[in-house]
Amino acid sequence: MAELNTDHMIEEIQANIKTGDRMKARLVLTHIGDIDRKSQNRLLYELFKADVDFTVPLLNNLLVDKPELAVSLPVIRETLISNLIAYPDVLLQALRDTTVKDKTIMIETAGELKLEQAAPVLVELLSQNDDTQVMQLIIENLGLIGDPESVNTLTDFLYSADRNLINSAIYALGQVGTQTAMHRLAERMGTDNELDLVILTIFAEVQDKVSLRILNDTLRSHYAHMRIYAKDTLTQIGSKAVPTLIENLKDTDNDLLVHTLNVLGEIGDEAAVMPIRTLLNTVPQDANVRFAAYEALALLPLRKGAYTLAAGLTDTEDHVCTAAARAIDKNFNEILSAGIKNLVRSGGSEARHIVKIIVNAEVDNIFLSLANEEFFQELALTYLPHAHPDIRNHYATVLREKGLGGAFADRIEGDSGEKNRRLKVCAVDDSRMILSIYKATLHELGCEPVLFEFPETALEWLAKEQPAFVLTDLNMPDISGIELTEKIRKLYSADDLPVVMVTTQSDIQDHEAATNAGVNDILMKPFNVESLRKVMGKFINLP
Repeated sequence: MAELNTDHMIEEIQANIKTGDRMKARLVLTHIGDIDRKSQNRLLYELFKADVDFTVPLLNNLLVDKPELAVSLPVIRETLISNLIAYPDVLLQALRDTTVKDKTIMIETAGELKLEQAAPVLVELLSQNDDTQVMQLIIENLGLIGDPESVNTLTDFLYSADRNLINSAIYALGQVGTQTAMHRLAERMGTDNELDLVILTIFAEVQDKVSLRILNDTLRSHYAHMRIYAKDTLTQIGSKAVPTLIENLKDTDNDLLVHTLNVLGEIGDEAAVMPIRTLLNTVPQDANVRFAAYEALALLPLRKGAYTLAAGLTDTEDHVCTAAARAIDKNFNEILSAGIKNLVRSGGSEARHIVKIIVNAEVDNIFLSLANEEFFQELALTYLPHAHPDIRNHYATVLREKGLGGAFADRIEGDSGEKNRRLKVCAVDDSRMILSIYKATLHELGCEPVLFEFPETALEWLAKEQPAFVLTDLNMPDISGIELTEKIRKLYSADDLPVVMVTTQSDIQDHEAATNAGVNDILMKPFNVESLRKVMGKFINLP
């Protein structure tokens, strides 16, 4: 190959620019990689002096033909992008130019500039293209531009046979963000759980009325991972979601009520207090709803009317009584103190039951308000010697810290040593209140409760130790009870380690999924000593 004459190349490019002959100029530029750096700069200098509508296609094709120049001569790409930004009309012209082979830089620049005039051009390009990568690029940049006129085109790709195009269309519609775009995404839901979750992430970001409604409706989903995502997302959205959630409290779906109350409690917005109390005043038939209502009130600030919580101490279900006790303890005042003293002083089976709840619920304010009363000490000592050692030690410590030690504290503490070796039972639930109930209930059954709020921590422990039994909730963040069971089954068979799902969820799909995951049985909440004894007794010998 003859050595290139750079002077001739410069003269040729000058002549090409003068005559507007882009084809010959392109032939000259094909040799730019074969000359020294000084000559390269001279050649580019001449080219950069030309009109932008002449240089833009040449610079683009040069980068396409010789992509290595983007590294060795970054000025080429920088100049091309600068020209596209400075001259939007040239950018649009280049997008339409059929002689420009690869329009990636133009498409990306149009997106970065959010150039609305480019949207119809990109839509046209999309209809003419069958290269998946290019189509995906165009869809993504239509999203960046955010032109509402592109919604129909983007919607068509929600039903594409290519999953990458579907995902790109979902995110693009989310970036457009109009109510129509959100409705189109909502219409796409229901046939693919994975895609549904992707769409829900869009709703979580947009947070308009349509998005909040769909997230709220997802609390009714038949699939645990969908409900869990919706609960977590609504909790993170916070007060903005509260009005929508409060409307759910008028519903008759018990599962929806429980999930809604869980979220309202986690959000902690005072606006939820009155609607929850109104719900409780109707005395919901489902004990899980009553429990969730009191559990939520335990997390909310009750400025007035806290005395109404006392009614929960006389509920027929221990779970509900425990939740009410925690709510009372959180909002404790003199009126509540006097009312509870009257309830306990009256004696009888109701008083004994209330004291048992107070003991097991670890409610310090209530306990301390009663600690000096002989009638309470007498009833409390009926249960405290048999309570979990942690509970006994806790109350003894609290009394001494408050200067109320003495004989009562000594008798509470008693003998903390266990005479018999107990079966270890692992319980996993994201509700600390439920874990507290497990502690008392399993101890009463003669078992040693090993409690975990986070499934991941439970798995770490289970990899090292094998208990006699596992009890797990269904709806938990990060790892659902179904996913936890699947992971446990990789460690232990159903014969080696029985697992029971304990849940409020009555949905048949969840129960089938739990069975397929490897649970030995399903127990509906609220549980008590007898219901736990019955289900656990099917698989292990209890003391």
